[in-house]
Amino acid sequence: MRANKGARTAGVDGRTARSIEAGQGVVDFLDGLRSQVKDRSFCPLPVRERMIPKSGGKLRRLGIATIADRVVQASLKLVLEPIFEADFYPCSYGFRPNRRAHDAVAEVRYFASRSYEWVVEGDITACFDEISHPTLMDRMRERIGDKRVLALVKAFLKAGILGEDRMLRDSSAGTPQGSILPPLLSNVALTVLDEHIAQGPGGPASSQTERAKRRCHRLPNYRLVRYADDWCLMVSGTNDDAEALREEIAEVLSGMGLRLSPEKTLITHIDKGLDFLGWRIQRHRKRGSTRHYIYTYPSGKAVKAMTGKVRTMCRTTDTSQPLDALLRQLNPALKGWCVYFRPGVSSATFSYLSYYTWHQVGSWLRRKHRRSTWKDLRRRYCDVGWWPASEERPLFNPAKVTTTRYRYRGTVIPTPWPGLE
Repeated sequence: MRANKGARTAGVDGRTARSIEAGQGVVDFLDGLRSQVKDRSFCPLPVRERMIPKSGGKLRRLGIATIADRVVQASLKLVLEPIFEADFYPCSYGFRPNRRAHDAVAEVRYFASRSYEWVVEGDITACFDEISHPTLMDRMRERIGDKRVLALVKAFLKAGILGEDRMLRDSSAGTPQGSILPPLLSNVALTVLDEHIAQGPGGPASSQTERAKRRCHRLPNYRLVRYADDWCLMVSGTNDDAEALREEIAEVLSGMGLRLSPEKTLITHIDKGLDFLGWRIQRHRKRGSTRHYIYTYPSGKAVKAMTGKVRTMCRTTDTSQPLDALLRQLNPALKGWCVYFRPGVSSATFSYLSYYTWHQVGSWLRRKHRRSTWKDLRRRYCDVGWWPASEERPLFNPAKVTTTRYRYRGTVIPTPWPGLE
């Protein structure tokens, strides 16, 4: 935990990992915490609320736990995760070991190319904030018999929230985002959806013969792909079938205290495309051919977010600083974005991002040296051609990133715990 950047952020007690190390000492801190947990005197403190902006001008609530609470949550996760991993379904990819967003996108692409052409794009309203505590604890009790572990989980759920207005509020529902344990708890809660789809007629539990019979009787087959609270239901059927399944899912989620957003839960055909985990997934005719294929490439929203970040960095970095100060901010952001979108049809997008970044850095240099000509700037700040570079590093060039194709791994994804495959 000490190596994590989040360790620099304090909870309601104002303590960071560094301050604990410099004051009390790590060994004494952990010994004291262990004693509190063993004699059941440990009591979680409220999380510190932090509102961060999200797309659409809305805000997302983060709950920053204290260092002590994070250590106990990490210990709880070590105990709980292997138990629930044995129950989780293959369609779930978020916050699970050895699974990633690319697996979920590859699965959507795989089923879309195999007649699952109607898609229910699911959006759960404030998923982390509205999970029902009693229902979640009921699911925990089905697998966990140790009352001490259950009491700790419940204590974290009921710890409360210290708002930005310094007012203490009870947490009667939800699992605050931003801590270690809530992602696992949200997966436990949303297993109700995975379970319903997996065991339903036409779902993954149906045999190939049963699915063929359903097609003959014009009944739908379907598959769920879920990454945390982002999910897609792939339907091999009609638009009416997809609408009926959407209503069915809304009823299933209501038992967990969750609601579907009527405006954002859309039903689309793969020919019109969908946005999922930052990717645009759509069927197009291949250029120079009459055949159609499923393509994945960065969504317009993802591109807009990245260009906005580049623009913000170039406008907020003071021109009195050297060019290297700007490149130290830009390069990691550009590299991380390109690595995520590398396994797709992203070359054109990378070229556009390269041009956009070059233009923004060039504008920053012009503001830094208002009386210099482009020729002077090139001689002073460019290494090869017109590409900006400082003495320490060049500007990362997205156009030079080669794209690849992500191999669909299906359900054969190894688990870190022997015996769970």
